[in-house]
Amino acid sequence: MRATRTGVAAALLLVVVGIAVLGVIVHYGFTAEYGDITGTALEELRSGFSAGIAGMALVLVGLAALVAALVSPKLWMRLAAVAIPAAMVVGMLAVTPAALREKLETYDATPQCGPDEDMGPSPGSRAARESQRAFESIEHVGHFGGDGGSGVGGCDRSFVLTEDVDVLQHYRVALAEAGWRLVEDDAHQLRAERDGMAFEVVTCDRARCRRCGGLARGGVVWAGSDGAGGGCLGAR
Repeated sequence: MRATRTGVAAALLLVVVGIAVLGVIVHYGFTAEYGDITGTALEELRSGFSAGIAGMALVLVGLAALVAALVSPKLWMRLAAVAIPAAMVVGMLAVTPAALREKLETYDATPQCGPDEDMGPSPGSRAARESQRAFESIEHVGHFGGDGGSGVGGCDRSFVLTEDVDVLQHYRVALAEAGWRLVEDDAHQLRAERDGMAFEVVTCDRARCRRCGGLARGGVVWAGSDGAGGGCLGAR
């Protein structure tokens, strides 16, 4: 009878370990896909539990570990059953920074209005190419994803920050060094012009902007014809 209980407990512990490892892997994949690169490892671990995936894995591991602890006649097995759920949570926390770094690699250092092969001869495509050249004329700050819009007036892209940076001061210097002339500059946005093109940037933590969405740490840049206004500013 004792041998049977030991065998059952050992089998349950193997199941617990398997679920725990799977839980860590799933948490890594979820964070690499949906994580917030501006968040800390602890914040993203909490987000994983809030989303339900990590919490479900922990519940399954906990239940299986509890049964193994009740069935097992050996102290080391009972201690292992208690330790495995805790080790799973520690493992999730440990892999979170790597998952966030993987997601960060999907961002661009320069705004991208679209792949060159998608930019045909249409007016919108020509405008996108002009906007892209304007973006590439200066050094940018932050990390750019694919969020934004393009049209015959110009192209805007949002960016996020992973560290504290004075965004407007960065662009004041970068634009001036690239030959752009500042024509508007206030506490949360600026506009510069050069050779028939305009560039605008707004910080989402200080201004209401339709392109910001729920973005807190970051902003939106826009480049287009100097006869148009950036969609990110919304007040032109």
